[in-house]
Amino acid sequence: MSYLKTILNTVRRESPLLFWIVMLHFVAGIVCMAGLAVDDRTLMGVNVWIKPLKFCISGGIYIFTVGYLITFYPFSRLKKAIINNLTAVTLVIEIGIILYQAARGVKSHYNIDNPVDALLFAAMGILIAINVLIMVFFIFETIRLKLNTERSIQWAILMGWIIIVLGSWIGGQMISQMAHNVGVADGGEGLPFVNWSTVAGDLRVAHFFGLHGIQIIPLFAFVLFKKWKTKNTNQLGVVVLFGLLYAGWIGFTFYQAKQAIPLIGL
Repeated sequence: MSYLKTILNTVRRESPLLFWIVMLHFVAGIVCMAGLAVDDRTLMGVNVWIKPLKFCISGGIYIFTVGYLITFYPFSRLKKAIINNLTAVTLVIEIGIILYQAARGVKSHYNIDNPVDALLFAAMGILIAINVLIMVFFIFETIRLKLNTERSIQWAILMGWIIIVLGSWIGGQMISQMAHNVGVADGGEGLPFVNWSTVAGDLRVAHFFGLHGIQIIPLFAFVLFKKWKTKNTNQLGVVVLFGLLYAGWIGFTFYQAKQAIPLIGL
């Protein structure tokens, strides 16, 4: 808990705007949970507040991750501020659109039913494209620079950025087909909360694991570094192996979805 408190204080000190936008995401998540309790409207078989709740949690975690990882980079304070604020502001606008559409009881994604919905969907696409460019920037900078951390953790961060770009590409695949299911229309039977299809392929599975590789792989490397006292080359080898296995898992779930096979069939 003390280490988590240190991380929170570091991010709040280094980027106050980013920190409070993260807090805003989690406050919005609480609002969504309240919506679940009092609003029984459904959209495509699930409560209208489920999707914005998931995005509030996921988006808040991602923004906070950027705010923390950037502290390892030897950037100027101005450069860090530009990247942090651009990431946080673009994504808080996106979650605002998702919340607005949920309140209206209409889809936020793949919705071009009228000019307003189409414009909002296009705006989200632009906001995400900006963040993908930031991710690509981090890939090149992680390769080019020596970060203020262990070599194994730097490799984990690099693999995390590469994999999150892969996850974003999978999101682009969903946009190209204007749906996330393969084999059936969106909606229908799904796993609790995440609502991943249990009757057909669902690209959201690979998309989810791709987007969260930037947390999972560096966290694995950090725990390994703290718990396993061995040579740096041994730690690096295990981290790279874990990253490759993780990427392989994403590839498997993507292939599975494209074959119209559910991750878990019920």
